[in-house]
Amino acid sequence: MILLVLLASILIASVTIYQYDEQTKDYNLHRFGRKESATRHNIDIELKRKTTYPVTTENLSKIFQDRIYEMAEIHKITISMYDMNGKPLKSSIPYDFEKVEEIPLSKKIVNELANNSNHRILKTRNENNISYISSYTYINDLRYKRIGVLELKMAQDNEEQEKELEEFMARLLVVYILMFIAAIALAYFLSSYITRSIQTISNKIKETRLNKRNEKITLYAASSEINSLVDAYNNMIDQLEDSAVKLAQSEREQAWREMAKQVAHEIKNPLTPMRLTVQSFQRKFDPTDANIKEKIAEYSETLIQQIDVMSSIASAFSDFAKMPTQRKEDINVVAVVKHALDIFNEEYIHYIPQEEKLFAYLDKTQLIRIITNLVKNATQAIKGDNENPKIEVKVFSLDENVVITVSDNGKGILEENKKMIFEPKFTTKTSGMGLGLPMIKNIIEAYNGTITFSSTYGIGTVFTVTLPKT
Repeated sequence: MILLVLLASILIASVTIYQYDEQTKDYNLHRFGRKESATRHNIDIELKRKTTYPVTTENLSKIFQDRIYEMAEIHKITISMYDMNGKPLKSSIPYDFEKVEEIPLSKKIVNELANNSNHRILKTRNENNISYISSYTYINDLRYKRIGVLELKMAQDNEEQEKELEEFMARLLVVYILMFIAAIALAYFLSSYITRSIQTISNKIKETRLNKRNEKITLYAASSEINSLVDAYNNMIDQLEDSAVKLAQSEREQAWREMAKQVAHEIKNPLTPMRLTVQSFQRKFDPTDANIKEKIAEYSETLIQQIDVMSSIASAFSDFAKMPTQRKEDINVVAVVKHALDIFNEEYIHYIPQEEKLFAYLDKTQLIRIITNLVKNATQAIKGDNENPKIEVKVFSLDENVVITVSDNGKGILEENKKMIFEPKFTTKTSGMGLGLPMIKNIIEAYNGTITFSSTYGIGTVFTVTLPKT
């Protein structure tokens, strides 16, 4: 809109200037035409009078001796007469002490006039905002014989027209400045109206999630194009909700299938030795055996051990499946972490608190579980041929958060395993169910905290836990 108004103002200004120029030229030509016609009429009347001089070329200067000045004054025009060869005969231009040199007509004009079918030549030129118009025609005697050439010249000062044009352009400029300001304001409000609807749609699209209920867009007084876009978005939301329900159902079914396979696999491990123990007991049972009590006790202990394994498996899956209950209290994180490390006897575990006391509103038991799991994983990572094993546990405050880091110089994590490190049932160890890290990740995220890690294979791993103080 702004560009169109600007282009329109430029075009109208250009057309206006061109139109004024053409009107000035037409006005001057019509005005000169009227003066030329009147002057020609006066000259013809003067020639038709019974003068004392014969109407010939040689007598033109005598016939119009004084009359030429009167006609020039009346019609405000310059009159000059020449013979047929262009030699000056008489002119209304007053001589200034006879110092003005008489300039004959050019051969070009004489020939052009002779060859012109209308026997009339019109010449125009502009110089210093003054328009000069000249016409050349023949002077005829009473028998219409050509006896001379008549030159009529008029000078028109265009300064007044130029001032009128400047005044008009100034008014037009004011009008177009107002229109330009109005166009800017209108364009701003229109664009704001349009972009407000588009911004609403954009914000809704950014908030669209597959795992939550998305609100539909409702707009009032929107254009048909925006309404079409809103309808398309709302239809997409309906389809997305249907897809989300189907996807959630499929994911739940898949999760239950995976969980069932994992539970079945873990339970089968202790069932096999239990079966072998019972079969051995059934095959070798002898009531008369003198050591029957010792053997029954041995078989019972084996069964109880496997039952305890099964119980621990059930407890582990139960803990992972349910969100741990938080019992928040104001605790000294530095002291709780030290207490959690007391159960480890390894001399290469170093505790480095950055502050003497650091209080936070957390669940003491859950914090101990986090520290225990991370340190246990670190000790398992450095077992082997590591000559200088080292585990460092640091605690410090960062803004409104408590930061705990557990670093080791163990074997590290392979690049292809990093993206699966927090997935359930993933483990790189020969024993364990791979539920430790996912479980503590759930605990940390329940506090709106984060757990991250950095690892280089063959050098070591650093886990960083960030928990809010409140």
